[in-house]
Amino acid sequence: MLNKLLHLMEQAEEKFKPGKPLEKLYPLFEMHETILFTSRTRTPSHAGPHSRDALDSKRLMFTVVIALQPCLLFGIFNTGAQALAAEGFAYTPIDAIVRGLFHVLPIIATTFIVGGIWEVLFAIVRKHEVNEGFLVTGMLFPLTLPATIPLWQVALGITFGVVIGKEVFGGTGMNILNPALTARAFVFFTYPASISGDLVWNAGLRIPEFAKVVIPHGEKWVDGYSGATPLAAAFNAPNGPGTAVEALNNFSSAGVSYDWSSMFLGTIPGSIGETSVLACLLGLVVLLVAGIASWRIMVGCVIGVVITAGFLNVLAGPDNNPMLHLPASYHLVMGSFAFGTIFMATDPVSAAITAKGKWIYGICIGGLAVLIRCVNPAYPEGMMLAILFMNVFAPFLDHLVVQENVKRRQERLAAA
Repeated sequence: MLNKLLHLMEQAEEKFKPGKPLEKLYPLFEMHETILFTSRTRTPSHAGPHSRDALDSKRLMFTVVIALQPCLLFGIFNTGAQALAAEGFAYTPIDAIVRGLFHVLPIIATTFIVGGIWEVLFAIVRKHEVNEGFLVTGMLFPLTLPATIPLWQVALGITFGVVIGKEVFGGTGMNILNPALTARAFVFFTYPASISGDLVWNAGLRIPEFAKVVIPHGEKWVDGYSGATPLAAAFNAPNGPGTAVEALNNFSSAGVSYDWSSMFLGTIPGSIGETSVLACLLGLVVLLVAGIASWRIMVGCVIGVVITAGFLNVLAGPDNNPMLHLPASYHLVMGSFAFGTIFMATDPVSAAITAKGKWIYGICIGGLAVLIRCVNPAYPEGMMLAILFMNVFAPFLDHLVVQENVKRRQERLAAA
């Protein structure tokens, strides 16, 4: 079967070779061929010694996509469950999944269609292969969005992320910022009402137009369901030690509670793929087993959160902002920390690449995330800005580490 498929691909390739009618569409053919089979391109022996590995960049990206599946699957279920609970319906897991699919699949489809068009267009114009990095960007970006985001804003966001965040720098491997986070930042700062505030985090009573025929809900449709997020609930607690934790543990609305275990499991409103720390940890196992993500960066992020949160806890006075008293154990399960640490901060292109640089990079991300959460009343979440900020400084960190190594070797040579 595989041999027959390979033979068909070889026959079809003739039509895409230079001088043939479909020459300009060769990137499309090559994309499908290398998805089905490993690339036939080999480094010539006269080019020097090279190590050979079956894990090429496309399969590396596929591994990351596989690692994201727990977040995606739980996100679909949770989106539907939160929507049905907000509407007051009793539901089964199947009901929640079906309802979640109506909200999540259009967002994912829009991302891949619009972003894929830009990828293919740049590949054809530049006459190179379709950048496989979009497989990950196309999955990460939808998971960072609320289920209520308008699809036209999804299209604009992924367009900005692909074109401005990556392609203008030369494509995959050349970008200095994480493309998925760049896309999300564009939507956040351009259309803040659609991606921030209490109204956007629950799809309850907000049925897509195409789904109203399938999911009847009487004659009147309301605009949305409103409810505070965990970060907002903690930030709006009375000033004083312990009030933020107390507000989270006592919060209850439409069957939703914000105690530590609920936030760890992810059974709360939020971005599609970011609510469940447990789902993120399942993806982490895949990345670590495959040897893809940097454990130094992830451990550094956790260290940064623990140190900064502990420092703020000690300095905070009795009348200060309640977020300053929030312990690190809550920061680790709130917002997008787990998702950002595991899947965003570890992006091999935009992160630091030296061992020491990775430690500093991760610690700074964790520390900045906590600082932004605690001292910025207009933006209680901090992972997106912290990662993008450190993306800019990652080359500088690597430069300092390399220069330190060069200086140490020069001193050792002079002493010898």
